[in-house]
Amino acid sequence: MLSANMLRRMHHGVAVTRMLLVSNGKVQVKKSALYPVMAKLARTYATKNYPAHTVINMPALSPTMTTGNIGAFQKKIGDKIEPGDVLCEIETDKAQIDFEQQDEGYLAKILIETGTKDVPVGKPLAVTVENEGDVAAMADFTIEDSSAKEPSAKSGEEKSAPSSEKQSKETSSPSNVSGEERGDRVFASPLARKLAEEKDLDLSQIRGSGPNGRIIKVDIENFKPVVAPKPSNEAAAKATTPAASAADAAAPGDYEDLPLSNMRKIIASRLAESKNMNPHYYVTVSVNMEKIIRLRAALNAMADGRYKLSVNDLVIKATTAALRQVPEVNAAWMGDFIRQYKNVDISMAVATPSGLITPVIRNTHALGLAEISTLAKDYGQRARNNKLKPEEYQGGTFTISNLGMFPVDQFTAIINPPQACILAVGTTVDTVVPDSTSEKGFKVAPIMKCTLSSDHRVVDGAMAARFTTALKKILENPLEIML
Repeated sequence: MLSANMLRRMHHGVAVTRMLLVSNGKVQVKKSALYPVMAKLARTYATKNYPAHTVINMPALSPTMTTGNIGAFQKKIGDKIEPGDVLCEIETDKAQIDFEQQDEGYLAKILIETGTKDVPVGKPLAVTVENEGDVAAMADFTIEDSSAKEPSAKSGEEKSAPSSEKQSKETSSPSNVSGEERGDRVFASPLARKLAEEKDLDLSQIRGSGPNGRIIKVDIENFKPVVAPKPSNEAAAKATTPAASAADAAAPGDYEDLPLSNMRKIIASRLAESKNMNPHYYVTVSVNMEKIIRLRAALNAMADGRYKLSVNDLVIKATTAALRQVPEVNAAWMGDFIRQYKNVDISMAVATPSGLITPVIRNTHALGLAEISTLAKDYGQRARNNKLKPEEYQGGTFTISNLGMFPVDQFTAIINPPQACILAVGTTVDTVVPDSTSEKGFKVAPIMKCTLSSDHRVVDGAMAARFTTALKKILENPLEIML
């Protein structure tokens, strides 16, 4: 008997889901490979005698996605769908993604209209049929007819009352990774079970990335329970919500309330969590950029149109070299241990109309300046157009936020967890500095300030000083980048 829960399988990073064909009360299973992301297609039953059809549910297009906004549908009722065709656009918490189909058929019914916001993962979006002649028969099909069944928490409680320990775990676990999605039985490797027991983790709250959704060692290591920070007192709680008196004082037309996008909601949640939970501290260093500017000009002069390096490209390369010299900074806080990365994957903060996103340039230690420049420009452009793929903005070992294109001398950035550090780069300013070789005893030099925000649980002050010193030395003697 088929479970009413979401079924997942992960094979080489590709989520495999089961789509259910319903015909005259019979349920057939049909496999469909979607994106390299988690997707959810729930078991459905037809309450009426409809022809064979497939109910397409809202997929989970990123690990943090719980709801999505529906963009424009690219297909109309009756249109034929081929594998690879885009059904509609879905705005996730990170970007706007084309929802491609992997099976052929005909679009018979659209259940959620364009522009609908905050559609939960797993909610039916549309219905397809195999035969064009069956489209008309689905005209009065509704979401209620799909009758997607979700396991009832109450029925489970009626069968057996959970222990107080289990109740406390369920209460403290994040709702968006509910173990109910996999059914009553939890599949996990023996090593994963042992690690979960040692860390006092509830396996039912962890998403498995092994075959058939099996929980493996890496899932336990990467799992981070999220506990919403509680205000320490009544005044702090009131400070998080607008005061009624302020609302009353504003006359009509004096302000505009802007709706929150999914991306903005996630940004607000993650940054508030980071600032409240991670013990930030800051180390600033001033860098003479005279040699970097000359090197950039010389390299661009000989490029012959093959590339055009920016100062940011050179900063990424120099940061990579500094991380290789001080690998303790290239690390992450994992709760019970510190993970120190051997590779360098630079998350590059990019401002978009919807909010901040951090595409990842991977293995920068193995890339040349021209390759870094090409990837940075490509990711930046596609990020602003909401065209990044999930695997292009997930992960990263160290983040750089560069406001050098604005007249911002210096700023501090909020750490992107679980990473331990983020580097804030200001603009280059002509500054008077001492010069023993000059008759005047000083000169004007282009100075750039870089501020490292560090998680004190991972990176101590002396370690941060070593990194910023190494970065300053490399930027002021840029030939070291070539080594």
